[in-house]
Amino acid sequence: MEFDGTTILLTGGTSGIGFATAERLLAEGAELTITGRDRERGHEATSALARQTGRKASFVAADMSDMTSVRDLARQVEPVDVLIHNAGIFPFSPTVDQDPSLFGAMMDTNVRGPFFLTAALAPAMLARGHGNIVLVTSTAGMTGQAGNAAYAATKGALSALTRSWAVEFGSRGVRVNAVAPGATQTASLLDEVGESTLADSGAANPIGRVGQAGEIAEAILFLASPRSSYMTGSTVVVDGGHTAA
Repeated sequence: MEFDGTTILLTGGTSGIGFATAERLLAEGAELTITGRDRERGHEATSALARQTGRKASFVAADMSDMTSVRDLARQVEPVDVLIHNAGIFPFSPTVDQDPSLFGAMMDTNVRGPFFLTAALAPAMLARGHGNIVLVTSTAGMTGQAGNAAYAATKGALSALTRSWAVEFGSRGVRVNAVAPGATQTASLLDEVGESTLADSGAANPIGRVGQAGEIAEAILFLASPRSSYMTGSTVVVDGGHTAA
């Protein structure tokens, strides 16, 4: 199995892309810890993962917007071989209507949390001379999207961190890459934009549909694995051709 004995921390692993990624990692032998803010949901997710894969993931309740929670998470899981930053929130809003507190929550969850979790876990990777960090960004950070500027800003920041960390850590054996999903059918996105809007978004893609969580998970697995050993500082776009059109 590809990840046999590899210790992996996956933030935001209780639903959507994170849950699909957790399924694949467990199936490939990873020693996996997932996080989420809701303990009950976390235990439901680990139970479902055990039923579906026959292997158990650990769960740590963590709020990526709370720096104390981020530090506690790092202490509980370190050291790890692979760190996957998937947790994120996306309350869409036109710029003129943007609630400052929601903007702050997005910046804390989507940017500050990953930054300081990396700062806490990277030293052990660097000391060992090997490690792998994968960030889940978004095509929202690569193209202009009306009504989505605040979220796009957070994902653009993650893209910048991907490149900067790749340069900062590369000579010491730690690789850093990103996956940028386009519109992907998850329960949270359906709740945010509605089924018809999501369907319209998919119809506008060259492929003619939205993505599925499992398709994004495959790209994350590739970057997390030794198969991508000559890649660092790269962003793999998985968007049905949206950014090419």
